[in-house]
Amino acid sequence: MKYGILGDIHANLEALTAVLEEMEKQGVEKHVSVGDLVGYGANPVECVDIVRHRLKAVVTAGNHDFAAVDKLNIDFFNAYARESALWTRRALPDEHKAYIRSLKLVEYCDTFTVVHSTLYSPELFEYIQTSYDAHLSFEQQTTPLSFMGHSHVPVNFFKRKNVSFNMDTEVKIDENCRIMVNVGSIGQPRDENPDAVCVVYDSDEQLIRLTRVRYDVEKAAKKIVASGLPEILAERLKYGR
Repeated sequence: MKYGILGDIHANLEALTAVLEEMEKQGVEKHVSVGDLVGYGANPVECVDIVRHRLKAVVTAGNHDFAAVDKLNIDFFNAYARESALWTRRALPDEHKAYIRSLKLVEYCDTFTVVHSTLYSPELFEYIQTSYDAHLSFEQQTTPLSFMGHSHVPVNFFKRKNVSFNMDTEVKIDENCRIMVNVGSIGQPRDENPDAVCVVYDSDEQLIRLTRVRYDVEKAAKKIVASGLPEILAERLKYGR
């Protein structure tokens, strides 16, 4: 089975469309999302519809998803994220809000786990920034493999005796260790590469492959500005920051 693991989409329709085209080329059969379907971008309704109806994806809730339906306090968001959350609340129809409210923080898909942030406190939406943070999540990981997002930076963690990590674009599953993969972001990469991130997990080959996909960044940026969202949200797409 080939799984397309959807990193943070953030209402970026152009990036999502490009990544799905690449996943189709790679023969993806099932789609899974680590959350943050909305927030920052100008097409929250369209992106939710694609993931929910067209892909029928397994989806976990991200912090921007819950912020958009008033299930998360946005007082601690920076000014741009807060403004985006309020804009998205106005843009989403009630049906889409109900769907987002129904999303779980953790999902289990066959032999792997899916979460937006951490497994040790998924409701707090904390970041895994150190080996110790990764260790805490590994302590709660009951499957050999897990996928997450949130940081917008792709990175792979491994738990053998100790925790290690790398940023390789291919990961071969090793039955002698547990693996945690941050799949980065489709709609707003922050690793200084503006190309969208496409991650495919082949459970038959036991291989995870990351591919960067170019998309129409200018079009996505112009739509953000035209919608009245903060201009910085458009500018950062061009630099992957």
